Amino acid sequence: MTIEELEQIAKGVQLENAKYEYEVNVCMDLACASQGAGLLRDALVKRADASGKKVLIRKTGCMGPCSSGPLVRVDPDDTLYAKVKDSNAEAIIKSLGEKPVAELQCDLNEHFDKQVRVVLENAGHIDPEKIDDYISRDGYKALLTALTEMTPNGVVHRITESGLRGRGGGGYPTGLKWGTVAKASGDLKYVVCNGDEGDPGAFMDRSVMEGDPHRVIEGMAIAAYAVGATKGFIYVRAEYPVAVSRLTTALREARRRGLLGSGICNTTFNFDIEIRLGAGAFVCGEETALLASIEGRRGTPKPRPPYPAVSGLWGKPTLINNVETYANIAPIVRSGGKWFFNMGSERSKGTKVFALTGRIKNTGLIEVPLGIKLWEIIDVIGGGVPGGHKLKAIQTGGPSGGCIPADMMNLGVSYDALMAAGSIMGSGGMIVMDDTSCMVNVARFFVEFCMTESCGKCIPCRAGTAQMYTLLTRICEGTGTMDDLELLIELCGTVKDTSLCGLGQTAPNPVLSTLKYFKNEYLEHIVHKRCPAGVCNIAGATAAEPAPAEVLA
Repeated sequence: MTIEELEQIAKGVQLENAKYEYEVNVCMDLACASQGAGLLRDALVKRADASGKKVLIRKTGCMGPCSSGPLVRVDPDDTLYAKVKDSNAEAIIKSLGEKPVAELQCDLNEHFDKQVRVVLENAGHIDPEKIDDYISRDGYKALLTALTEMTPNGVVHRITESGLRGRGGGGYPTGLKWGTVAKASGDLKYVVCNGDEGDPGAFMDRSVMEGDPHRVIEGMAIAAYAVGATKGFIYVRAEYPVAVSRLTTALREARRRGLLGSGICNTTFNFDIEIRLGAGAFVCGEETALLASIEGRRGTPKPRPPYPAVSGLWGKPTLINNVETYANIAPIVRSGGKWFFNMGSERSKGTKVFALTGRIKNTGLIEVPLGIKLWEIIDVIGGGVPGGHKLKAIQTGGPSGGCIPADMMNLGVSYDALMAAGSIMGSGGMIVMDDTSCMVNVARFFVEFCMTESCGKCIPCRAGTAQMYTLLTRICEGTGTMDDLELLIELCGTVKDTSLCGLGQTAPNPVLSTLKYFKNEYLEHIVHKRCPAGVCNIAGATAAEPAPAEVLA
């Protein structure tokens, strides 16, 4: 395979598509599929065949605004239809070349105008099960450019120059990690993709794997060339059967095209990828636990150093990045490190994909430049809080993150800003809460999640999260005391400082952030035996207990 051959394939796809007057793209992501997108697609195919019009019906990955699904986009008109049913198929086909179906049109201009799509640039434009569709949009061009025009050190330099930070949560500089693995000595090196997305309300990585699997594969292949690896693994939880199926198809197609395997693109570079299924343990998102699971052992963390970059899979140097990180690689290689560096904020470069969920009008997948203000995400892209309710808080970073109050909506979204606010970027979950949410109960929910997902290897996490949950339950039930609150604060510090891995170290974040910004709600539960949001079932009020001044401070 050469650049010229890639261009010939792309030209062939373009010529084939040119035979059609219209392209009707149907979102087949799980959100749309669960609402009948499959039946809709079948109906569109049937109506298109009967109409005599030259129409290409294409299934695609997630288009973004999941709450408006099933979604259909008609090209070249660039008309977006929302909440489409199979009974609307005839009207859509009839409207081609005429006026759009007004009652189905979706006006989300502001929703898309604020977004910058790098990772999601192919979303809604390609069939994820057709490699030629991917190639037609510059797919695998970055890999061939790296193999034929750049040295491994040159690739590492470009990624370093871009300022890309790991999108899995920690935000570690990607170029620095790649450079460490490249310099590590060893006869065998591995590249691993962490697709074990387990945060409640998060579906960024799943959508990328389902909607653009070749993008992840190309990013891994470029990474392998840069660090000197010959073997790769994609670790995906078994609860993502569609992602597994499409990745399997994509790997098979890439091998057939000579883009994986031996002598890739007529060079001396050899690299192949296998899929490993996870059983759904949240702790396996931690890199040492993930590696143990790939090796066939129980997925529990181990102390570091040594870090995986030096001693990872089977004791060999191993590069681990998550799905979104790899999905950024091909565009950076194609367009240059400075291009990516010029997007984002001072210390957080590029864009970030978020799963916007909760009490928000436009739920779904978004991609925005880092540094964007929270209010722009909530009010403009998200469409605001529905039902006449008021915004109360935004929870970022999954169970390991924190809750940011409504009066901080002018905060720019970046790694450092979120951490300073008591939260984290995480992998990209963003849950919006309104005035019907009890922040004490929210903290208890996330602590319960961490408690049940703890592997139990270290006592601070195993016992500490259980005791935190017990104390929060007492407070929610109206039986908590000020002594319980003081003990909860002390426990948070102990668990944070002494747990073995990131799960335990960050488990107190939801508690600490809600105590920081919503302490009055804790005091209402404890002192006045009342849940301000009316969520917690507190049976009867008891005598008010005075709150010590140091706790109220």
